Amino acid sequence: MPLKKHKPVTPSSRYKLLPDFAEITKSKPEKNLTRPLKKSGGRNNRGRITCRHRGGGHKRKYRMIDFKRVRRDDAAKVVGIEYDPNRSARIALIEYGDGQKSYIIAPRKLEVGDSVMAGEKAPVKPGNALPLSKIPTGSVIHNVELVPGRGGQIARSAGQSCILSNREGEYALVKLPSGEIRKINVKCYATVGVVGNSDHMNVQSAKAGRTRWKGIRPTVRGMCMNPVDHPNGGGEGKSKSGGGRQHLKSPWGHAKGQKTRKKYKGSNKFIVQRRNAKKR
Repeated sequence: MPLKKHKPVTPSSRYKLLPDFAEITKSKPEKNLTRPLKKSGGRNNRGRITCRHRGGGHKRKYRMIDFKRVRRDDAAKVVGIEYDPNRSARIALIEYGDGQKSYIIAPRKLEVGDSVMAGEKAPVKPGNALPLSKIPTGSVIHNVELVPGRGGQIARSAGQSCILSNREGEYALVKLPSGEIRKINVKCYATVGVVGNSDHMNVQSAKAGRTRWKGIRPTVRGMCMNPVDHPNGGGEGKSKSGGGRQHLKSPWGHAKGQKTRKKYKGSNKFIVQRRNAKKR
C-alpha cells in the first residue's frame, strides 16, 4: 500500500503522508456484520477516568471479525477489501457457497476473487488458516491462537507476522513480532501470510485535528503540572531540585523503566526466550 504525499500548500499538508486506499474495493460495510460501538471516554462504570486522553472522535460501527475461522474445510471467495476504522489492518469480506458472509483480517497479496479456506486440509497459502501442526516450519503466520478454539490473539495489526520456527512434541515454537519465542499448542490455529497495510507505521497525520477525529485528546507533560497533579510537577521554572527534574514517574508513582509484569506468572513456563534477551 503506497502512501500519498501532498503538496505543501498549507502548514498541515507540508508533512502529510496518508494512505491512498488503492487496495480498497468496497466502500460501505456489510450491514449484518456491524454492531453499534459505544464510547466510554476513558471512564469506568463509576464515571471516573481510568484511561487518560480519550474522548470525542468520529462515530464508528464495529465490524464483527471472524478470528476463530469457525467454518472448517469449506472454501470461501473474497468479495471485497474494506477499510476498518477500529484497527490498523484492512479487512476482507468473504462469502461461502451457501451465501454466508464474514470478515477476516486481510493479509498481504490477498485480492478480490481469491479463494480462502480454514481447516487441516487447506493448502498453505496467504489467507488460509491451519493448525500449527499442519503448517511447515519456517512459515510466516499471523492471527495466532494462544488457546485452541479461543480465536486469534497474536499478530493482528498492520504489517505484523510471526515465524513458526520449530515443533517439540505437542508444542510449537513461535517467534512473536516482539522477538519473544513462545511455546504454543500445535492444535492452535494460525493464518498463513503477513497482515497487509504494512505502510501504516509511516503515516503522518500532520495536524492535531486528525488525531482528535480518532478520539485521542491532548497530552500534557507532567513537568508542566502542579505537585498535587503529578509526581514531576512543581518547582520554580525548570527546577533541577524538585520541579520534575527527578526520576521520571507516571501519575501513579511508577518509575520509568519499572517492570510491570508479575514475577511469578503462570504463562512464564511457555516463554522460551524473552523479547529483551541480551544478544551475545
